[in-house]
Amino acid sequence: MVYHSFQTVIIPALISFAITLISTRFLIGYLFSSGIIMQDKNKEKPVKIPSSGGMAVAFGIIVGILVYAFGGNFVFTPVLSISDLLAVALSIVLIALVGFLDDINLRAKKVMTTDLLDYKEGLKQWQKPLLTAIGALPLIAINAGVSIVAIPLIGFVDFGLLYPLIILPLAVVFVSNAFNLLGGYDGLQPGMALVASIGFLVYSILFGNYIGALLSAILFASLLAFLPFNYYRARIGPGDSFTYTIGATFVAIMAMGEAESFGVIIFIPWMIEFFLHLRRKFNVTDLGTRQKDGTFKAPYGKKIYSLTHLVMNLGRFKEQEITIYLSALEAMFVVIAFLLKIYGFL
Repeated sequence: MVYHSFQTVIIPALISFAITLISTRFLIGYLFSSGIIMQDKNKEKPVKIPSSGGMAVAFGIIVGILVYAFGGNFVFTPVLSISDLLAVALSIVLIALVGFLDDINLRAKKVMTTDLLDYKEGLKQWQKPLLTAIGALPLIAINAGVSIVAIPLIGFVDFGLLYPLIILPLAVVFVSNAFNLLGGYDGLQPGMALVASIGFLVYSILFGNYIGALLSAILFASLLAFLPFNYYRARIGPGDSFTYTIGATFVAIMAMGEAESFGVIIFIPWMIEFFLHLRRKFNVTDLGTRQKDGTFKAPYGKKIYSLTHLVMNLGRFKEQEITIYLSALEAMFVVIAFLLKIYGFL
């Protein structure tokens, strides 16, 4: 049992780390030469960097899952269902491809998107939820998760068939698209995702959910490999392939790892972001106006349409400081989720 509890988690995670590291290094040159680029407007002068680095993270996660599947067929007797893991991998592949389609929709001349001129036009707003819903099909096919869910302050509720047929696909669509809303600063998206993945990993270990621990460890390792390439003075942008991949993986961990209530709490910052963007019908930029001292001024004055606007209105902060403060906010919600679980509210 010790073997299954440690080696079969650590080995796939280590390989995910290595694959993501190698893939990211490759994609930096490949995507740039292919013209899949984005403008980093937060520096002294706008610079072009390759986009869609999330494909490296998706590749790392998928390979990590396949490593466990390989070991379960040829090395050890698997504790987990290989078919369930392959369904998770397929779901991540489908979602990552949607994100990649969004990333490669570029124009020769700049177009106006979310209040900014940029080369990237992306998918239309109505296309994103429709296409990301396809990513839920593999999870629906295996009836992923448990229909009985603990709801804070209410208790356990059995959703029956509504869970796999309605709640699960809606969760994939909402989480993937909501996670995509908060970004624009070096290290912000992978940084916040890394904090959330640590929360999921510790939760799965403490409460004995093996598939949650495996998926969380693989996700954590992939993010840890990618973050240095996207941190301040980023060499590659995460792109929508990253945000959609992470969103799909979050849902898989929540459903397969029976961590729905815990996941809802740690996802609150992105829920807040969703409703803030909704106030302006999603025609919002998270980016601020760069000042001479490297700090950022909120783009809409005192009006708050993003958590980044809130931070900018609290003081004069540089790009890396905005990333650190919002990552700390996510860490706070992870702690809150654990406290709610320990005191019996989840």
